[in-house]
Amino acid sequence: MRISFSCCGVTCCKKEKKALDARVSQNKIGSVYDRIAPIYDIWGKLTESHARNRAIELAEIKNGQTILEVAVGTGLAFYEIVKRNPNGTNTGIDLSQGMLTKAKQRVSQLSEANYSLDIGTAFDLSVEDESIDTIVNNYMFDLIPFEYMDKIIMEFRRVLKKDGKLILVNMTEGERLGSKIYDFIYNISPKTMGGCRGVKLADKLQQHGFNVESREYFQQMLFPSEVIHAYK
Repeated sequence: MRISFSCCGVTCCKKEKKALDARVSQNKIGSVYDRIAPIYDIWGKLTESHARNRAIELAEIKNGQTILEVAVGTGLAFYEIVKRNPNGTNTGIDLSQGMLTKAKQRVSQLSEANYSLDIGTAFDLSVEDESIDTIVNNYMFDLIPFEYMDKIIMEFRRVLKKDGKLILVNMTEGERLGSKIYDFIYNISPKTMGGCRGVKLADKLQQHGFNVESREYFQQMLFPSEVIHAYK
């Protein structure tokens, strides 16, 4: 979109700022997060916990459901999922073995819970069609190039049951004072940000037939997040 304005009788055009795309190769994401894994919980609790907790609330998990978390990280959300669904089916996947090791240590504190944690990719889920009640996905799409997002969304839609729920949390574009500092850091060194940049997913979900119930904005330690509640 081009915005025209006039100053001293001269018409000028100002271009809308282009959204940042992913700059860390997908085949390097696993190794990046293997290195981050030992300290990730500190970052996660300081900057992401409000958005993640809201996502768990919106998921409204009931014992006996079939839940899939894609990109479990160190298991901060997965622990809460399994705790609420001990007799259901809880599956978590991640690209990083280091993150999965931390997640397994965390969830092992829950006795007699039903879960599996394995290496896996959002591009090709090892899950049957229309078999999942709820997908939870925290801070992954902000690592994905725009050109690859559609394939993942279609995979999510494939495995969700009719009226199945999708709960997304992403780093998003900053809307309040101070939040743009993370764009500045990303432009200097994407790996310092773990490859994450701000994205907005609501419109793209709707393009693929998802009904977006809500999108909420959170800012914690200046870090901007969106929490999206959608259903198939």
